[in-house]
Parts: sequence; C-alpha cells; structure tokens
Amino acid sequence: MTTRPLPPIDRLSPTRGAALIAGATGIAAALLILWMLGNVVIATAFLATAIVVGGLLIAVRRLLPAAAPDGEAAVDWSLARALAQASADAVAITDRAGRLVCANDRYEALFGGLPTPPGLPVGDSEVSLLAAAGRAAWRDGSGKVAHLVSNGTPLAAEIARAGTLEDMLIWRFHGAEGLDLAGSVAGLIAGPTGDRLAGSGIMVALVSAEGRIRAANRVFRARALGHEEGAVGGRDFARFLITDAQGAVRFEREGMDGTPVRVLQIPFLQGDGVPMLVALIDEEESSAPALGATAAATLGNLVAMMPFGTALVDRDGRFLQMNDAFVRAARVDPAAPPVYPGDLVVREDKTVIADAIRRFAGGAARASDLAVRLKGQPDEPVVLSIAGARGLGEAAVLLSLKDNSEEDRLKREVAQATKMQAVGQLAGGVAHDFNNILTAIIGHCDLMLMRHTPGDSDYDDIQQIKANSNRAASLTRQLLAFSRQQTLRPQVLQLPDVISEVSNLLKRLLGETVTLTVTHGRNLGPVRADPGQLEQVVVNLAVNARDAMLAKNPLGGGALTIQTLAVRATEVRKMASDVLPIADYTALKVSDTGAGIPLEHLGKIFEPFFTTKETGKGTGLGLSTVYGIVKQSGGYIFADSVPGKGATFTIYLPVHAAGTPAAAVPRQETKGDLWGSGTVLLVEDEDMVRAVAERALTRQGYTVVTAENGEAALERLAEGERPDLLVSDVVMPLMDGPTMVREARKLYPDLPILFMSGYAEEQLRRSIDIDNVAFLAKPFSVQQLAEAARDALTER
Repeated sequence: MTTRPLPPIDRLSPTRGAALIAGATGIAAALLILWMLGNVVIATAFLATAIVVGGLLIAVRRLLPAAAPDGEAAVDWSLARALAQASADAVAITDRAGRLVCANDRYEALFGGLPTPPGLPVGDSEVSLLAAAGRAAWRDGSGKVAHLVSNGTPLAAEIARAGTLEDMLIWRFHGAEGLDLAGSVAGLIAGPTGDRLAGSGIMVALVSAEGRIRAANRVFRARALGHEEGAVGGRDFARFLITDAQGAVRFEREGMDGTPVRVLQIPFLQGDGVPMLVALIDEEESSAPALGATAAATLGNLVAMMPFGTALVDRDGRFLQMNDAFVRAARVDPAAPPVYPGDLVVREDKTVIADAIRRFAGGAARASDLAVRLKGQPDEPVVLSIAGARGLGEAAVLLSLKDNSEEDRLKREVAQATKMQAVGQLAGGVAHDFNNILTAIIGHCDLMLMRHTPGDSDYDDIQQIKANSNRAASLTRQLLAFSRQQTLRPQVLQLPDVISEVSNLLKRLLGETVTLTVTHGRNLGPVRADPGQLEQVVVNLAVNARDAMLAKNPLGGGALTIQTLAVRATEVRKMASDVLPIADYTALKVSDTGAGIPLEHLGKIFEPFFTTKETGKGTGLGLSTVYGIVKQSGGYIFADSVPGKGATFTIYLPVHAAGTPAAAVPRQETKGDLWGSGTVLLVEDEDMVRAVAERALTRQGYTVVTAENGEAALERLAEGERPDLLVSDVVMPLMDGPTMVREARKLYPDLPILFMSGYAEEQLRRSIDIDNVAFLAKPFSVQQLAEAARDALTER
C-alpha cells in the first residue's frame, strides 16, 4: 500500500499566536505608561511582565503535543490503507488539488505504477471520460465510466466524493461486467474451475468463430497433445478430432482405437462471430450415465457460476437447474418456480418451446434460437437459445437466456423520447398552417365589421365567427405549448403568488362539492417562468382532477390538494433519478382523490390528442400543454397514480439564481390614430393571408406592393423604388423570409422589417441573426397588423 501524504499547511498555532499577542500588548502598555507618566521603572516592569508571560506560553506549547487546527480532523491514513488493501479492486484517493495521496497494491499493479487519475494508461478519449466523471463527482458526489481498457484489461471506474470536508475523491477500478464475457469464460477455463472439471474428466475449450482455440483446460491439452503443458492457443480445434464411419468422434492422437467422446456446444453468447464453449466427455459403452455424482455436482457448480442465464432440462422437458442469471432474465418467481420451460412464456409460445425441447432431447445436434415472449413482459420478445446436451447425465437440453431488461428499458425510453419529439414537430407544423387559416378568417371578420354596426342583422353572426376563431387560436397555442414553440414572457416569481392569483378561479371551476386545500412550504426559492402560463398549468391540472373525481363519484365530492415545497439538491441526490438533474428546486404538487390513471395509460397521458374521456368531451391537449409549458420553462413533471385512489402530479422548477429580478414586459399603449402613409412591400405565400393583409394596410392609407414569394420580392425591389416598410412571412417555399431580407438589406441597409409567423418569437429570434426586425405572431387582427406596421415605421 502506497501513501503520499498531503503537504503540511503552514498555519500559526493558537499558543504561538497568544504569545505574540501577549508580547505586543506588553510593549504597547510600556510605551503608553512611559508617555503618560514619564516613569522608566514602571514602564520597564510592564515590559518584563509581558516577556515572562510570552515565554511561559511558548514553553507550554513545546511541552504539550500539538492539537489539530479547529475544524480539521487529522487524517488516519492507516485505516484508509487497511480498507483499500482489503479490496480486490484497484483503489486510489486524490485531494482537491488533484494529487494522488493514497493507492493500494492492486492499483499499482494494474496501471504499472502510481499514475494520478485521470492521467492513466488508457486512450485519450477514455482520459477525457475519466476527467468528466471526476468533475461530476466533485459536483454531484459521484461519477462513473462504464467501459475502459487499460493494458488490454477491460475496466469500469466509479468515483465518489468523500472526507469530512468532502475534499477527497475515491477512485475505484474493477472489471467491467459484460464487457468481455468471452475473456471471463476463458479465465474460468484456464483457472481453478477448469482444473475442477479436469479432475472429473470433463474437457472444456473456448473456440472462436473461425474454429481456433482461445483457451482449454489441462485434461483437454493432455488428450489432444499428450501432455498437459502443451500450447493449444490459436490452433484449429477440428484438427484434433476425427470421426469414424458410425459418426463417433475421437481424438486424432489416439486414433480409431481411442475412447469416443461426446461433443457439447454451449451457446453462451448471441450473434455472429462470437466464440463457442465446447465440452467433450468420454462416451461409455454401457447405458449408464457418463457422469458420476461428483461430475454432475461439478457441472451444476459450473452452471451456477455462469454470468449468463443458463438452465438444464431433462428428457421429459422438466427443469433440472437454473442459475441466478436465468432466474432474473426469465422473471421467475422464487416462491413458485416453474416446472416446465413453457410455464415461463405466453400461451401462444408454449407449443413452440415444447416442440423444440423434444427435438433437441431426441438428438438434434445444432443449436437454435427462438424468439419467445415471457409472461412478465409479453410485449417484448426475447431470444432463447436451445442446444442438445449429450453425456451430461439426466440433462438433455441446455437453455440460455440473456437478461435484456436494462437494454429494453433504455430502448423504450429512447423510443418514447423520439416519439414525443416527432409528435411535437408535427404539432408545431399543424399549428403553423392552422394559424394561416385563422389569420384569414379573423382578418375578413374585422373587414366585415368595419362595414356593419351593432344592431345590424349580420353583426352578431360576424362576432360569433370571430369568437369561435379566437377559440381555435387558443387550441393552436396549446399545440405550440406542447411542442415548446410558444412565446413566453418569463419573470422571476414565487409559486405561492401564482397559486393565490388563480385560487378564486379554481374554486369556481371545482364547484362546492370539491374541497380545495392549499399549503405552502418554507424557504421556497424563486423560479423564472411565465406567470400566465403557470396559471394555465394549475388550471389544466385542476380541471383534469375535477373530471377524475366526477368519474369516480358522479354525485360530486372529493379533495384537491395543491402544495408547494422546497427540494434541496441533497434530496434530489437521494432520489437517484435518471431524469432529474441534481440541483435545488421549488416543487408544485397537485393531488386528487379521483379514479386515478390506469397503469397502461400512465406513459401516454402527455401525448397530444390522447384522452380517456368520452368522444366530444376532451381534446387531449390539456396535459400535453402542461408538459410543453413545464419543459419550455426548464422544469420537469412526473405523474404517479394508484387506480381508484387518485393521482399526483409533481412539477420541479429549478430555483433561479440570485440576481436582478426580471421586470415584467411593459404593455405598449395603443394609440388611437393608426393611419399611415408610404409604400409597403408585402411578401406572403398564402393567398388568403396576403389578400387580407393587403386590404388591411390599404385601408390604413398605405400603398401596398405584393409578392407571393422571396424571389418575386427581390425582383420588385430591383425594378421599383425603395419601399418604406418590408412585411414578410418567415416560412416560405424555395426562399424563406430571412434569406430574402438579407438580400434586401444589401440594397437598403436601413430598410425596416416586420416578420409574420405562426411559430414562436423566441424560436425565430434564435434562428434569425438579423438586427432591427419586428415580429407579429399569427393569427392577428386587422388592428394588430396596423399597429405593428405603424410601430415599425415609428421606430425607424
């Protein structure tokens, strides 16, 4: 065990400091008395007393042992050495400055010395991974690297922050599980396990996909070469065997008079080009089993220690043995173990497994793979490898099953994330196109209202069309919220303030039969979000809770609880969540006593248009809107439910760092005079939107020149005079709005620009690197278009 002590920290001891203070005080007192009284004798006495006191303190300091400075405990490296030395893993400890202070012998042997992490003898990319994991450990308390290779040895690294002051990092390196399974099996064959099999007469070899031997135990080497110390690595496995006319297999060195052997192939890895584990057992003339009790026990031990799922089945199709890995992979209930392999799978696959086991028990020699569905996960097929077993006593069939639970979970998460992203993009595109239609409808309604006054027969009908159009526009805003493309106006605020603003509305929405309880935690940190959108989140969750409680009890009744609480980083670390980053959060929890959410629907509730309500009673956009607003605000939302007992939605919003609070966006005062003058170049690919905008601007006094796309707009600029304002859509075929504006600015650098789009302003401003442009969101009214045009010209 190697220890490198930290360099001593030069600090002034308490006793020495007291001596200096006493001396300084005495000198000051002597000078003061000499100045005030002019008596040299008294002043000298004060100075002598201070010197004596200081000398006594120094003497006491030298006689007594030094104590550790306050707040720092002396590091007992002997205990650390003993613990690290007892570990089979390579262990090292570094301090805050990145220096190696302790390492065990295994670490020194593994890395050929005492290099300081992350500068280990691994690849450059792996050094970067170690460095990133070290930084994560300083920040979050732990970090890991799953796969490393050092000097040909596969490793995994785990780093943890430790120490009384959390000023140390413990680096632990161990074999990477599953990284080199074939190498692990080769080690078993060449080690004591292979010797135990050799003592029972079982010959074992690991053969590559090309038929070359990677490892073999000593009894195989003795039979194949004539002595146990022979080297068989890299040689052709088939050249050591011969076959007679009856198909009996013997060792070539022993000739046709040698003892026949049974060859058993064990498919412990799946895929093409993987090695194969081969066992050879002497064939006996009698019908008695070739293996005695000792060999059978050794075989059972070998199956038990296999790192992959393995099970033995007899000729009647019953399980003889299954190792722990097989139990985990097959979701076996230890309280009710299966009797037959068919008991593990769904009913449709029972016959397939039974036929395969009967075929291999009857003499089929080649291994086969079957895709089956386990009872515990009927939606996820797994691969079951089946091979015939010869000369293994009662065992007739060998089953191999890989535990894909973690891999399947990751696949489902990636598929869900991909699906949500694709649906979000679709929702954003649908909202954009729908906004164009609504712009035309609302614009025509405004133009018609200019020709009608209240009291006309058509006035109320036009107003109703406009109101319905505005309702449709709110649906598009929900779609944009789900796809995280909505325009937000974030502010620094406190969650209790948002809840209090919406409480009166919630009481009216819930009705008198539902009890509303609101509680607030202490020391809540501020969050940065759009208050209006957060109110929308609370309202949507409350309405869903009300409907769930009515579904459970049509007569009404129930309780809705809204709670705010502070969640510290230490609590998040204890959650060990793969989704929620470690940080400080302010949480909003909404719980109800309704019917709950069925487990099969829990993973789909945030998808747009998914609803469990009756046809016509729900759009399926409520929770998807909540999801989009929370995500766009930088937060996280989780849903938990017990069917029949209610549901709980928990929203985590990151605490905003201390600083200047964000001011609310000031409302622009609407001026009464919208009349304008000048030439406006209007570029819009949608005919109906272009017609409405042209009529609206013309009615306000502008001279309007239109273009149906970007190329046509550039032609108008090249042919005609300079316009006073350029109004353009953002998304257009062939040449989009920003590209067209960049070309136009080359001709007229100070040309005012007004962009129109159905997408969010923030998203567009991030993707458009053009200065001094205004933005108008679709759908817009005639008045909003006139105000935006006036403001763009006024700012110029």
